[in-house]
Amino acid sequence: LVCGDVGFGKTEVAIRAAFKTVMGGRQVAILVPTTVLARQHHENIRQRMSEFPVTVEMLCRLTPKNREREIIKGISEGTVDIVVGTHRVISKDVRFKNLGLAVIDEEQRFGVKHKERFKDLFRLVDVLTLSATPIPRTLYLALMGMRDMSTIETPPPNKQAVMTQICPYDDRVIKQAVDSEIERGGQVFFLHNRVMTIEKAAQRIRDLCPKARVIIGHGQMDSELLEDVMHTFVDGGADVLVCTTIIESGVDIPNANTIIIDRADRFGLADLYQLRGRVGRGGVQAHAYLLLPRDAVTAGDARKRVNAIKQYAGLGSGFKIALRDLEIRGAGNLLGTEQSGHIAAIGFDLYCQMLKQSVARMQGRRVARPVEVGLRADFLVMSEAMMLQAAKGATPAFLPSTFIEDAKTRITAYRQLGEIMTRKELDDLEAQWRDQFGEKLPHAVTNLITCASIRLAAAHNGISDVEIKERKLMLTRNGKLVMIQGKFPRLTAKEGHKQLIETLAMLRSL
Repeated sequence: LVCGDVGFGKTEVAIRAAFKTVMGGRQVAILVPTTVLARQHHENIRQRMSEFPVTVEMLCRLTPKNREREIIKGISEGTVDIVVGTHRVISKDVRFKNLGLAVIDEEQRFGVKHKERFKDLFRLVDVLTLSATPIPRTLYLALMGMRDMSTIETPPPNKQAVMTQICPYDDRVIKQAVDSEIERGGQVFFLHNRVMTIEKAAQRIRDLCPKARVIIGHGQMDSELLEDVMHTFVDGGADVLVCTTIIESGVDIPNANTIIIDRADRFGLADLYQLRGRVGRGGVQAHAYLLLPRDAVTAGDARKRVNAIKQYAGLGSGFKIALRDLEIRGAGNLLGTEQSGHIAAIGFDLYCQMLKQSVARMQGRRVARPVEVGLRADFLVMSEAMMLQAAKGATPAFLPSTFIEDAKTRITAYRQLGEIMTRKELDDLEAQWRDQFGEKLPHAVTNLITCASIRLAAAHNGISDVEIKERKLMLTRNGKLVMIQGKFPRLTAKEGHKQLIETLAMLRSL
């Protein structure tokens, strides 16, 4: 997995890898999500390799049928060295003679089933995955070490960060943005993601800026028409391209340096990020305007996403956005097909243990049983974000960002804690943390370790649920509550962390 920012040269890495593969006598398949991007890569690679005996072909819905048959024949006979294309490349009828490398560009645009199909097709083939903002599931696989990951941190020389502005929808903003971009000789993307009303949006801009030459491009147009529109825009025959997200992935037009996104609240994080990356590719200061409906400027999840974009406006921030996405949406299902979604339904710890167990079972190793214990207490706060809104006197139990600054290391630490199944493992982990992050552990961390001990002790005694409510300790064993002389055990301590220690002592004495 190569994580690099938009315009940092991931495609360059892929082209060089492809060249080396072909020189070694093998074939290369390059998979892209859209036809527009396929055409662009095809042109690029053909120009770059024009002086070498390399055959580059393109497969997608724009390829004529008779030409398509020739290409497929060439692939199976080994006369075609590099094939660039959309999902057409992994259809049943395409058989490679000896494939050496598969490149998947813009990984976040493919579904799990497709990715699994790549795995089946490319059994003993090197796979290079490129993405600025990998999907939570892919990122988690990489953080877990099931995949190698490299990040490209340094921008090309003379690249400037895109200036991002968030504002309510306003005709004056649009007029000013379009006019100033045309004055400096540039071009504008106006993103309106509704095919039904795209004509109206284009007319709106014609009325606002009579000088501008406006054209329209979207995915439901006839393929030749769309190709012409793109050609016209690339060759500078129009100033404003009113379009849908067909421009999202990888389209490279260095002269377009302003993008206006209408209804930015309807896009996901990776989408907004990719769209913003369509401008500022030529070394000129670029602008992105995210327009929201007036009532949406203040509230909700959409606002959170749009703010994340603004917060990470700097160069090289794609990876941070992907990590934030992993935090907002969760890691999905690694052995199934959902690509995001919180593991909260069964709890992160149990999820990690089950995963560890499944993987170990597949490898034929013996494993301890996972610790399936629910722990709830009315004073416990399990995350840093919640701590800010928590009531006074709440007890923190998490890994603070001041303790482990790096997000990646923090996720790994949570995972290690989640995978623990015995007391010895827990003691080892605590010793490792003291060694790595400092002898004195913060309150929040010691509480987190106590919570883990409570879970282990409860599991050892066959207890499935531990709840502390108003200093009463409610334990569930085999679906029944545990009573002592017909009453719930009471805790004497007032402070949260002392109640936890008391609970642990009680469980160990059972």
